Amino acid sequence: MRPLRYSINITLDGCCDHRAGVPDEELHRRATEKLAAADALLFGRVTYEMMEAAWRPSTRTETWPAWTDPFARTIDAAKKYVVSSTLDRVDWNAELLRGDLGEAVQKLKQQPGKGLFVGGVKLPLALAELGLIDEYEFVVHPTLAGHGPTLFAGLSKRIDLKLVSRLEYGSGVVALRYEPRR
Repeated sequence: MRPLRYSINITLDGCCDHRAGVPDEELHRRATEKLAAADALLFGRVTYEMMEAAWRPSTRTETWPAWTDPFARTIDAAKKYVVSSTLDRVDWNAELLRGDLGEAVQKLKQQPGKGLFVGGVKLPLALAELGLIDEYEFVVHPTLAGHGPTLFAGLSKRIDLKLVSRLEYGSGVVALRYEPRR
C-alpha cells in the first residue's frame, strides 16, 4: 500500500497562508525532491487552482527566479487527482475524484507505488478525520503572520503524532515530520 504524505508551510503562530512564508532556493529544491518522489498529487479545488495558476506554464501570471524552474517542471509533469464537487472538469494532467472521499483515497493508496502527496488545508482536514494520512510534515517558517488560516480547525478528535525526523534549513526554517501513533 502506498502512503499518503501531507506537507504544509506554516508560520510559528500557525498561519498556513502560502504568502506568509519566505521561499528560497533550498526550500524549493527539497519540495521538488518530495514531489518527484510521489506517484501523484492529491489536491482540493482551491489548492489545485492556486497551484495551476502559479506553476502551469500556460497560466503562470508571475515571473519567478530561475531556481524555481525545477519545481515548476516537476509539478507540471506530476499526475494529479482533484477532489471537488464544484468543478466539472480538470486538465493539467489531472483527474477528478468523485463519490465517497474515503473510498476513493483508499483505492489510490492500495495501488502499487512510492506514495501520494497532499497539500492544502480543507482536504487534509477531511483526510485526517478519516485516518488516511500516513505522514505529516510541517515546514515551520521563523516568522509571525498575525493572521490565518490555521490548520485542522474543527478537527473532531485528537490525533497523536510521533516525531520521525527534523531538518533545519539555512534560513532557519525547520521541517518536522511526524507519523500518527496507531
